[in-house]
Amino acid sequence: MQKILITGASGFVGSFLVEEALRKGLEVYAGVRSTSSRKYLQDKRINIFELDFGNLSELKDRLQQVNFDFVIHNAGVVTVNDKQDFFKYNTELTTNFAQMLQEVQPDLKKFIYISSAAAYGPADNQVGDFVKETDTPQPIDTYGQSKLKAEKWLKSQANFPYLIFRPTGVYGPRETEIFTFFKAFNQGLEGHIGRSPQKMAFIYVKDLVKVVLDGTLSDKIQKGYFVSDGNSYPTQDLGKYAAKILNKKPFIKINIPIGIVKVVAAIGEGVGKLTGKMPPLNLEKVKTLKAKNWQVDIAPLQNDFNFAPAYDLHKGLAETLIWYKENNWL
Repeated sequence: MQKILITGASGFVGSFLVEEALRKGLEVYAGVRSTSSRKYLQDKRINIFELDFGNLSELKDRLQQVNFDFVIHNAGVVTVNDKQDFFKYNTELTTNFAQMLQEVQPDLKKFIYISSAAAYGPADNQVGDFVKETDTPQPIDTYGQSKLKAEKWLKSQANFPYLIFRPTGVYGPRETEIFTFFKAFNQGLEGHIGRSPQKMAFIYVKDLVKVVLDGTLSDKIQKGYFVSDGNSYPTQDLGKYAAKILNKKPFIKINIPIGIVKVVAAIGEGVGKLTGKMPPLNLEKVKTLKAKNWQVDIAPLQNDFNFAPAYDLHKGLAETLIWYKENNWL
């Protein structure tokens, strides 16, 4: 049985990657911190594999204990108190990890890096209506810059069998960031930022992990892919579908001026730096929310893996919102 290590396995996407790898018949090692929750890693077939990316000697010892066929590197951060920490966790720890794998796992068949569409930035500054692999990356926030820097390092490794996946907005059961919109909606508030129309791109978590595992087990190496369901959605679709699925209408429906959002984000960021817990809405996040077009080109994904998403936003949200209700999140 082929062995796979999945880092960041305790989180939203990571736990679904673990489940999909089990469905594929792989021997799964869930890479987690010693303090990570194991809530979604209860299957007895899962091998819990504690990792400390900050301790290189300990990390090396751990990686020498098992010969892996595949590694999916999903660990990383999306919010930090100090912007330089994006580069510490998303870039430096990624490159250190990949470099060590080359040293102690010479027979590794594939290294999968879960990057982000943020590494290239929105289509706002590109020539076409979609961001393509051949476009010049133009990340608009520090998170995207940190992901891009890790990508560039991987691409410099001539003999390393990597693949890069850049998902757009990932949603589904267990997700906590987009969930805040539905929590407010369920309480009667539908809020949207700004008045300018936006083209959003999403991918349901089950479609994402399926294509990532398809790529892992494929013969493709040293390529990068954007991942979305191939559709373009105005931000109002979140509320439209929530109203249908939850069978309720919001009491208050407002468009919040971007200037007010910036003020709220700045206050939240200041509090976050004092408390050590950065809120999801911060000045970095505002840059992403201001972008007009997050559409990406998924033709390479379709050509190489016959990618055909099983979920559009309506179908994915129906399953997601039911899960939120059944698990008392809503």
